[in-house]
Amino acid sequence: MLTTLLDGQAFAERHGSDPVRVVALHGWARNRNDWNSTLDGLDALAIDLPGFGTTPAPESAWSTERYADWVSTILRDLDRPVLVGHSFGGRVSIQLAAKYPELTSGLVLTGIPLYRPQASGKVNLVYRTGRALHRRGLIADSRMEKLREKYGSPDYRNAKGVMRAVLVKAVNDDYTEQIDTIAHGVEIPVRLVWGEGDTAAPTWMPEQAMAILRDRATLEVVSGSTHQLASGLEQNLRLAIDELVHPQPEVR
Repeated sequence: MLTTLLDGQAFAERHGSDPVRVVALHGWARNRNDWNSTLDGLDALAIDLPGFGTTPAPESAWSTERYADWVSTILRDLDRPVLVGHSFGGRVSIQLAAKYPELTSGLVLTGIPLYRPQASGKVNLVYRTGRALHRRGLIADSRMEKLREKYGSPDYRNAKGVMRAVLVKAVNDDYTEQIDTIAHGVEIPVRLVWGEGDTAAPTWMPEQAMAILRDRATLEVVSGSTHQLASGLEQNLRLAIDELVHPQPEVR
């Protein structure tokens, strides 16, 4: 059921009834409907992030931290739900958990570019050189834009207006500091569920995160799954969500 939040400034899909136990954040260029199968039968909210689905775009180029601030205003009215994030929504989830750990009781994350990509090849060299020159003011904005159009991802080419600037900020993020904060801050359990064939966020990324999170987290790599939410990945995400929503008491 479609519901409004923040006095009509945000939209979300409502699953189940009160109290909300799970809040889910979708990936780039996706929307709340991505979570329909995963959240079926749960008391949950799947939010359309600003600029996607039915929620209006921000007026300026928000960072993922600013998106986290926005989501935090929704979570403040809830009782520490489990936060589930895919791709861009996972970026926002990590920022939120690091900055506002008191607002969530656990994280389930998938397909998030946790670190900057390992660049290689001629195309990347041309683009990276252009970007370095642009930062130093040695090439014009118009030239940099042409390089982005030529070498940028499909997501970049499809993004319009302020959302293109949002994407540029997001893809330059690195979440080492946030992961470290989560690992050594308030006790928030983390479940990493990853597609074995994810090329947007390869499995070396969650493996590297596990070296920081250690016993705070678990990692499950799902064979036959890639970046987008599909049956195999959805099933394993649901198991991870259920584990955090209904934790089993420790056996002593």
